[in-house]
Amino acid sequence: MNFGQALDQMRAGRPVTRTGWNGVGMWICISPGKPDCPAAELWAPLNQLYAKDHGGSVSVRPYITMKTAQGDIVPWVASQTDLLAVDWSTASWEVA
Repeated sequence: MNFGQALDQMRAGRPVTRTGWNGVGMWICISPGKPDCPAAELWAPLNQLYAKDHGGSVSVRPYITMKTAQGDIVPWVASQTDLLAVDWSTASWEVA
């Protein structure tokens, strides 16, 4: 599938992956964000302070995260190669 189709899968709550990625078990998904997120639920101390100084909450917009081959969750930014690839597929939760 192409990236547009992969994006549709992510919007439906499914993780997607590419066969062209070197790491094993890597996938991406949409983190839905949270409108009116309380300061206490934010991970970064500076984000918490900002929210506290601006009414006690902040809107967190949706974004894409990646599960890395090492098992970490990180923010993900698409490369041009990723956007133009046609080797996207739905990822299995069982991938290592």
